[in-house]
Amino acid sequence: MSGEQGKKVISAIKGTKDILPSEVRLWQIAEATAREIFELYGYRELRAPVIEPTELFERGTGASSDIVTKEMYTFTDKGGRSITLRPEYTPSVVRAIIEHRLDLQPQPLRFYYIGPMFRYDRPQKGRYRQFHQIDIEVFGEKDPAIDAEILEMAHRLLSSLGVTGVFTLVNSVGCKKCRPAYGQKLREAALAVKEQLCPDCQRKSELNPLRIFDCKVESCRALAAGFPRITDFLCEECREHFKKFREYLDLYGISYRVEPTLVRGLDYYTKTAFEIVTEEAGAQNAICGGGRYDDMVREFGGPDLCGIGFAMGVERLLSVARIKVPERSFVYFAYLGEEAKKESLKLARNLRSEGIECLVEFKERKMKDHFSRANKLGAEWVLIVGEDELRKGKFQLKDMTKARQFEGSLIELASIIKGKKILETG
Repeated sequence: MSGEQGKKVISAIKGTKDILPSEVRLWQIAEATAREIFELYGYRELRAPVIEPTELFERGTGASSDIVTKEMYTFTDKGGRSITLRPEYTPSVVRAIIEHRLDLQPQPLRFYYIGPMFRYDRPQKGRYRQFHQIDIEVFGEKDPAIDAEILEMAHRLLSSLGVTGVFTLVNSVGCKKCRPAYGQKLREAALAVKEQLCPDCQRKSELNPLRIFDCKVESCRALAAGFPRITDFLCEECREHFKKFREYLDLYGISYRVEPTLVRGLDYYTKTAFEIVTEEAGAQNAICGGGRYDDMVREFGGPDLCGIGFAMGVERLLSVARIKVPERSFVYFAYLGEEAKKESLKLARNLRSEGIECLVEFKERKMKDHFSRANKLGAEWVLIVGEDELRKGKFQLKDMTKARQFEGSLIELASIIKGKKILETG
């Protein structure tokens, strides 16, 4: 085989997918809804680079985390630097705050971001190696009221996108004062059943036993259910914070369940941890997760700023959302001959200036074929430009949904299309 037929077909990399025009509209609506809601709460968009120094995620995400040890896409660039495609957004935002001294500006440190993340994980329904997240972060707010407000904001977004059957899981993972004692008890409990754990959790039992709660192996999860609970080890400050957080959730009328095994998958969390789950998302039913990370900015060499945020996976969100896509309305131009084509180009230019979508295709067709094409594309309007129309300076406009036809000048027809005037003929 030779020539074009002999070329190997190149496919998308496993774990990635093309978002085609037929589904992009859903993404656009979800993203626009998120932006609109977040802005109502005083958040502003921040866009960080897709690539960062590997050290940023090793320090921020945790050297023993599954993300760092198993899932990061890391490479050495031409300058000999270790570079990583971002697996999550929070470390990048913390870097940006420190680098640009955003803490010295008067604006609240409330940010949102929408974009791709990269993790080498086993692809499954709603989870890809290049996946997309809608994230928010707040820095400098210690009051547990902000913990409850961002959960209320997340519920508002989910409701606006038609997600139903959701409920909230909450926990406190303590802080540097109370977690060491808990960690010791947890390690003792994990080592006592070490031989019954999967190989991965056997390693975690000594390095970071808290991560055993995240294991997807059912037998490990059953063993972890009998481990000591962090809520029994909280210091007075963490206990009071958790109590007030739940009081604010009650104020908002958000139902929740305290889940002592909920620890989230990252090393940097302190105090509040939460997930919003839905029965519609299958086995991996969390569609939003987050929590507080009060030490992270300081540990990165920045000011003493507490932080809290959440992330939503867009692919999983869209799998359970019920988004109504508005009907597309556009004008298809049916023209005959070169002069009519030129006139169509001018007419389309003017209609677009009025905010009217127009489609002019550059393939010669008979009038019957033009209408067949317009039907196939779902055009609401067909504007006919032929010899008679050119001579009179008036054009025929066909309403494809109601089988009505109009004749008029461009200004008159634009008014009809925009619903301001009806000028029926025939």
